[in-house]
Amino acid sequence: MVDDTALEALYDYPPALSAPFVQVNFVASADGGAELAGTSAGLSSPGDRAILALGRDLADVVLVGWGTASAEGYRGIKRRELRDRRRAARGLSEVPPIAVVSGRCSVPADSPLLTDTLVPPIVITCGSAPPERRRALADAGADVVVAGDDGVDPAAALAALAERGLLRVCCEGGPVLFGALVAADLVDQLNLTVSPVLAGGGATRIAAGTRPDAPTRLALESVATENGFLMLRYRRSG
Repeated sequence: MVDDTALEALYDYPPALSAPFVQVNFVASADGGAELAGTSAGLSSPGDRAILALGRDLADVVLVGWGTASAEGYRGIKRRELRDRRRAARGLSEVPPIAVVSGRCSVPADSPLLTDTLVPPIVITCGSAPPERRRALADAGADVVVAGDDGVDPAAALAALAERGLLRVCCEGGPVLFGALVAADLVDQLNLTVSPVLAGGGATRIAAGTRPDAPTRLALESVATENGFLMLRYRRSG
């Protein structure tokens, strides 16, 4: 693995953004599985976790599906010395908000995302979500965004984040959200760690859902290794 300074140079967002730039972070087994026993923890490594933390350090907002946030025990992002230094150097807020995507507005009002956080979360849902759930989350302090009618529209969700000045988007999954972003051709960068593990049949892939009309072409921008783990950074080609 390279040191922190080199990692920052590799994984930083493009300067002077005028539209959302979406980078997606995933770890996968060598045979393409996205989880072991329902979570990604068994696939990860210190280097993978350093890249995940770096994504949060450099982002305006962390985007995640509620299924992943629930399974992985998400709560608000905390301050730490390295994070403070990185964000201050770029003129960013102390910590980024977490934007949780839930078409049914299923985030409980007492979730640690709302009760253990330094900044209010953003809950991205759709018009068909039960109004009482939307009200409960708004009353609990969440910024509730309706992006789409019968389902969450990824482009509308990113537009709502852009309206809030949140252009540096770090998506942490899960597969359904990633698949929706791929289908809408909204992924600019993929940070993929390949774990030296065979998950076997039945493991979830990192992208799920509707196949796009045409694949998104990527260029391999950087490669790093650590104890058998392979960290790949792909950016949209052209």
